[in-house]
Amino acid sequence: MFIFSWLNDQLLRMEWLHYLVTLLVRDVFGLDVNKQVGGSIHFFIYDVSKIFILLSVLIFTISYIQSFFSPERTRKALGNFAGIKANTMGALFGTVTPFCSCSSIPLFIGFTNAGLPIGITFSFLISSPLVDLASVILIASIFNWKIAIAYVLVGIFLAVIGGSIINNLKLEKYVEPFVYENKLIDAAPEELTARDRIVFAREQVRDIVRKVWLFILIGVGIGAAIHNWIPESIISALLGQDKWYSVLLATLVGVPMYADIFGTLPIAEALVAKGVGLGTALSLMMAVTALSVPSLILLNQVVKVKLLAIFVGLVTLGIIIIGYTFNAFGHLLM
Repeated sequence: MFIFSWLNDQLLRMEWLHYLVTLLVRDVFGLDVNKQVGGSIHFFIYDVSKIFILLSVLIFTISYIQSFFSPERTRKALGNFAGIKANTMGALFGTVTPFCSCSSIPLFIGFTNAGLPIGITFSFLISSPLVDLASVILIASIFNWKIAIAYVLVGIFLAVIGGSIINNLKLEKYVEPFVYENKLIDAAPEELTARDRIVFAREQVRDIVRKVWLFILIGVGIGAAIHNWIPESIISALLGQDKWYSVLLATLVGVPMYADIFGTLPIAEALVAKGVGLGTALSLMMAVTALSVPSLILLNQVVKVKLLAIFVGLVTLGIIIIGYTFNAFGHLLM
């Protein structure tokens, strides 16, 4: 138990990094980390460094493993399941793909074109930006393992239920015809050497970091401002746990934003520290990652308005229900 606690503190929470940043801010910059300016700089440097370190290591590892599984191989594996099991497998596959909502759509097109039911592909499309192994580790490093595991379970549940409903509604005719005309290009993973896999994993890290670095900086900057500059009374007045509309407001505010879970986690961390309900913070995070306007615009190019509206409605309702549930029982996880 002691060893697990030590590993959790040093590898995930990176207390050693927290100490080094404290020395930097205090002894090099000459600032008090307990004051607003020093605290903001400490929050920014520590969170940015921790997120980029964890993100790079985890994306490299996940991508190396993914190099053994081509899209066609994955399609065949998912094609062996039907019904709720198929949706569960689609959602679980989404958890091992480190993609934002926009990056997931090309795979959605490929899977749909390859003959998978759209219910499975929508389960994948919902879970992929919401839940992945890297985000789980980051959530555990910021909050704790109970919250991280609970978040994974509700994310997968939302993906399975959403995909199952879409599948049962028989909405295939609302997918644009060109999606079925594209050919899925398959790569033979068994032909890759160990060096090829390392190069592939390294390129994945580079590509993903290129896509998310700005959102991480913005997210951590907002988190630092909330944590050190905005009075708790103002946050509580807007999003306090006693406000019945807090989850609704957080969900609506999250939709127009565009970021991924790595950029929104620092904001959720700062909000919870200011007394905002865990469910409210998670609703904001889930809305930003799953329902951002750019991803919906891109999805609208491959599905018709009716299917898009059903997708948005189901995910929004699911996020709101999850938010209120976490607000009611989240204290048991803290």
